[in-house]
Amino acid sequence: MKTSPLIAAAAVVLLVGARAQRSRHQRSLHPAGRSFTGRLEIWGVPAPTGSDLLDKPGDYPVTVRVSKGLGSRGSRPDVLGLAIRIPGRDTDLLLSTAGTGRLTRHLPMPRRRFDAHYGTITAYRTGTDRKIYLAAAPLRSAPPLGGTLDTVTAAALTGRAQLVLFADDQPFGTVSFGPLLPPSTDADLAFDPIRNSTADLHPTGTIHGSRALAYRLSQRWRRRPGPGPA
Repeated sequence: MKTSPLIAAAAVVLLVGARAQRSRHQRSLHPAGRSFTGRLEIWGVPAPTGSDLLDKPGDYPVTVRVSKGLGSRGSRPDVLGLAIRIPGRDTDLLLSTAGTGRLTRHLPMPRRRFDAHYGTITAYRTGTDRKIYLAAAPLRSAPPLGGTLDTVTAAALTGRAQLVLFADDQPFGTVSFGPLLPPSTDADLAFDPIRNSTADLHPTGTIHGSRALAYRLSQRWRRRPGPGPA
C-alpha cells in the first residue's frame, strides 16, 4: 500500500519536531498546558447527525486540557488547544484555535486568548456517513478564560468557566472546567482522537494519518504508555 505524499511529508516534519523535544521528555505537541476535571452536558442537536454522543441528551464527567501548541510564554500568540476526554465513551476530542469561514476553518490560527473559537480543523464522520465539524466558543455568561494558563486556572476556580460546543453551526452542549489536576496527572495524559473514537463519530481525511503518527511519536518519546484512560 503506497504512502500518501501528504502523509509522508507531514511525518518528516513531525519527526524533526519530536526529535527536537526528545531530550526534554515532554510532549512534542502542545507541551505547555493545564488539565482539569470537568463536566460535559449535552442537550442534543435539533437535527440528528448520526452520532449517539451528539444526538442524545447526556451528562458526562470528563477531563479537560487547555494548551499552547508551541509552548510560548505568557499571552504571546500561539495555536491554542482544547482537549476533552470522555472516559465512559472511550472518546478523545481535540480542537485547536482556527478560523470560522468555510476555508479558514481548516487552518490553525494563533490566538492570544483562550476564550476564542476552536475547531477540529478537519471533519468527523458519523454513523450515517455524514461529515461534520466540531467547534467550541466562549459562552457570554461565563467568566473570561484570559490570555494565559494562569488566567484559565483562575477562571476555573470560580466554578463557572465553560465553553459552548457546536456540530457544524448547531450548538449541542457545554463543557465546564472543574478543579485543576496535579501537574503529574497532566504530564501522564496521552490524548489520541484517532484511536480513541467510536464508529459513529470518528475523524476522517488524509491529514489524520499524519496526526495519528504524531501522537504515537510524541507518546513514545515521552516514555509514556499508549492511549487509554488517564
